[in-house]
Amino acid sequence: QVQLVESGGGLVQAGGSLRLSCAASGPTFSSYAVGWFRQARGNERESVAAISWIGSRTFYVDSVKGRFTISRDNAKNAVYLQMNSLKPEDTAVYYCAAERLKRKDWFQESEYHYWGQGTQVTVSS
Repeated sequence: QVQLVESGGGLVQAGGSLRLSCAASGPTFSSYAVGWFRQARGNERESVAAISWIGSRTFYVDSVKGRFTISRDNAKNAVYLQMNSLKPEDTAVYYCAAERLKRKDWFQESEYHYWGQGTQVTVSS
């Protein structure tokens, strides 16, 4: 079992950057795929990016391609989401989620069993 804690959210102006961190407990974090999801007020939660547990393959939804970068540091049990060129529509609570030995369906949130509590990102215009 793994526990996840997000950090790094905050208030930033449009065009600015933030780096979110997802810190994980547990000795086998390297065997977990991790996804970032977000939920804006009044909207359903949506996927943002994901990184595989083997080969560190990365996946992005179209709306963030070229602006967001997901990465992981297994030695630190952490996954990061670097967000550049932020837009007001990126405002949301951002969650990281993990699933052990996941090999597909990177954006299917129902297949991630472990979730953090979320961190608020607010982008002002």
